[in-house]
Amino acid sequence: MFESFLGKQYSCNPRAIYEYLKENHPEYEMYWSVDPQFEKAFIEKNLPYIKRFSIKWLFLMGRAAFWVTNSRMPIWIPKPKKTIYLQTWHGTPLKKLAHDMEEVLMPGTSTEKYKENFYKESRNWDYLVSPNRYSTEIFKRAFRFDKTIIETGYPRNDVFYKNDIANHAMAFKKKHNIPKDKKVILYAPTWRDNQYYQVGRYKFDLHLDLATLREELGNEYIVILRMHYLVAENFDLDSYEGFAFDFSKHEDIQELYLISDVLVTDYSSVFFDYANLNRPMIFYVYDIDEYRNDIRGFYFDLEKDAPGPLVRTTTEVITEIKQALQKVDTTDRYFNFYNKFCYLEDGHSTKRVVNEVILSN
Repeated sequence: MFESFLGKQYSCNPRAIYEYLKENHPEYEMYWSVDPQFEKAFIEKNLPYIKRFSIKWLFLMGRAAFWVTNSRMPIWIPKPKKTIYLQTWHGTPLKKLAHDMEEVLMPGTSTEKYKENFYKESRNWDYLVSPNRYSTEIFKRAFRFDKTIIETGYPRNDVFYKNDIANHAMAFKKKHNIPKDKKVILYAPTWRDNQYYQVGRYKFDLHLDLATLREELGNEYIVILRMHYLVAENFDLDSYEGFAFDFSKHEDIQELYLISDVLVTDYSSVFFDYANLNRPMIFYVYDIDEYRNDIRGFYFDLEKDAPGPLVRTTTEVITEIKQALQKVDTTDRYFNFYNKFCYLEDGHSTKRVVNEVILSN
């Protein structure tokens, strides 16, 4: 049984593992756990899926040999003794996680309750995938996880090391009517714990000034918006037709990385993955003081160690974009970052995970 981001996507590490098994070990019977609101994408791809929380879903979850997911399961679901739970997680941590968080500002819970529930669910994990040594040490402490951590790199990043990524990018642009003669800016920010409509639906104010961006860069660039899966906003981009595209509902951000020429982000872990492409990154951190000091907190000094410039205004974003594509970043800062966080990525992480967890059990 596979699940990605609470059954909302066909993406991330579970997708990479599923596709590897489908190609190399078709003897496995595999299903996706899918939130009914998002089943259309699975139908279109002809994927075997079960509606999350349905009777059939409960039956299959109860008899499955493996659970593979990148986020937490509800704590009310009992894990059968014979089932092996592979938790792939979904990012290298910049923001503090779980038991390392001093205060939890998410709706519908308290700090104590959040940590208690997280601990109860993580007791079910048998294996946890780590992308690097840095993450391993944090996961052990933040998740209070004392079972098997497999330090393999992230399966989802294998795509960056395939030989046909340029052809894949061109095919994607054609399919989604993205101008082939324009460079692509990918704007992929994270959510804010203290800005929400209700549990699991977060607000996001688009501080990036699209009108100014189009005025300054529109002849050469288009911008793709990709919000975090917990963000509930539907942006009205009608007045920016041909320049701004909202791909927040697109299931797999890895495909958006491949077509982009520059990444604009903030505190999202997307930049750890994007670093594999050796393309420019800009950190639009207009609220960094509040985020670092009051909302979540960081594991390392972003201002000192980020593999790209930190800016606070749209004007600064534009300036950095104009400069970024004139040269490849060959600074020690970038290579130190790559060598710390991406050194395991080589196109074979999925195979390592499958060999250690699936084929050996």
